[in-house]
Amino acid sequence: MSKNTETSAAGGVAGDLRLVNVTKRFGDFAAVKDLTLTIPQGSFFALLGASGCGKTTTLRMVSGLEEPTNGRVLIGDHDITRLRPYKRPVNTVFQNYALFPHLTIQDNIAFGLKRRGVKDVKKPVQDMLDLIELSNIGARKPNQLSGGQQQRVALGRALINRPQVLLLDEPLGALDLKLRRQMQIELKRIQTEVGLTFVHVTHDQEEAMTMADTIAVMNLGRIEQLGSPTDLYENPKTTFVANFLGQSNLLPGKASGTVGEHVQVTLEDGTRVLIPAARNHASGDDVIVGARPEKMSIHASVDEVPEGRNVITGGVVTDTSFVGVSTQYVVKAAVCDELGVFVQNDGAQIFRPGSDVVVSWDPSQGFGLDGKQDIDAGAEADLEAAS
Repeated sequence: MSKNTETSAAGGVAGDLRLVNVTKRFGDFAAVKDLTLTIPQGSFFALLGASGCGKTTTLRMVSGLEEPTNGRVLIGDHDITRLRPYKRPVNTVFQNYALFPHLTIQDNIAFGLKRRGVKDVKKPVQDMLDLIELSNIGARKPNQLSGGQQQRVALGRALINRPQVLLLDEPLGALDLKLRRQMQIELKRIQTEVGLTFVHVTHDQEEAMTMADTIAVMNLGRIEQLGSPTDLYENPKTTFVANFLGQSNLLPGKASGTVGEHVQVTLEDGTRVLIPAARNHASGDDVIVGARPEKMSIHASVDEVPEGRNVITGGVVTDTSFVGVSTQYVVKAAVCDELGVFVQNDGAQIFRPGSDVVVSWDPSQGFGLDGKQDIDAGAEADLEAAS
């Protein structure tokens, strides 16, 4: 038995979820293109992308609701590519919950056990009610529950069969913002407690970053970048990821030398800035310098800028938005018409539209992207995902 396969408590074969050269075509359209991916056993994994990127199709191939045109789906070394859905050690939680309205919470959760012929369901059902923190209302019907409580019941019903992989298909999409954030914390807590592999499909960047150990950003049927939330956010490797995952200021220029462990880039207006060589993903001299808005600072004059920072002079504030924890500025400068700068509200001066300003950032907080890419890639997908 290989190192990525082991015997599960239920007696089946457990291990990493693996997709090997998986392609799915619908006629002439390829929804997923030669996808190879390993999802470690026991991890919380997110497939993140806008509508039409292939994430839901990928999930359906794992669940058995779609069959790959090419490639294989495995758990450990066990090939499940052609198995019918009910024969797979996989369960799915959908956005619409799909609860049985005529059954109590207890009976909804017990349904899978009874279907498998389990006689004594009282203890496992009670244990699951405790896990999802609904033990005091097990006799209620779904229509007597809030959306968040219904979501927990759907989760409990899926978990009680102890699947090796739990698939979450936009499970929080029907909830309001406050409840969605509460459920993000709850889902992560439950996943940590049960230790199963969770694969979460979402278009919501914050949702993926809050819960997942690892995120795969999908675009046009392929994985654009794979990594931890911190890696993807701090060190995006493509303009698509930089634009889709959060906001980025992207400034085109040309590499013009090295300074220690940094690459010097001359921007289009002649301004010279530094980026870490380790975060420069450009293959040639054409470089797009990236910096997140919250990494930038705003100043009344260049005299206020600490030594060693990248500096953009000649800026004019075109918009100021006070959002409580921060003030968000849009600054027009020769190098960029819309520089985003987010400044924490700690009592510092607030600049009004029309103010002349200087923008700066620490060179270690930037990154470099291949200048041959579309600088706006991912920006429209981000707007679509947010809508």
